[in-house]
Amino acid sequence: MLMFFSGVMMFCFKRKHLLLMLLSLEYIVLSLYMNMFIYLSFISSDFMFLMVFLSFSVCEGALGLSILVSMIRTHGNDYFQSFSILW
Repeated sequence: MLMFFSGVMMFCFKRKHLLLMLLSLEYIVLSLYMNMFIYLSFISSDFMFLMVFLSFSVCEGALGLSILVSMIRTHGNDYFQSFSILW
């Protein structure tokens, strides 16, 4: 649980930089994956749900990186201060 809350804290602190936000989201997903692995190993359940969770987290990471690349191509950097939705 400490890993999860430290990831959420870093997500809140680094909200102006998209790459650091994506890294903290991946850290949160990794901590959730580890917690689910430990929980499912204690109850002796199958690990098929972990494979589904892992595939969704990979898709989430690829989507975040594609947004990052498109933002860098259009605006030159990944700071939210230089990005304006209104124009």
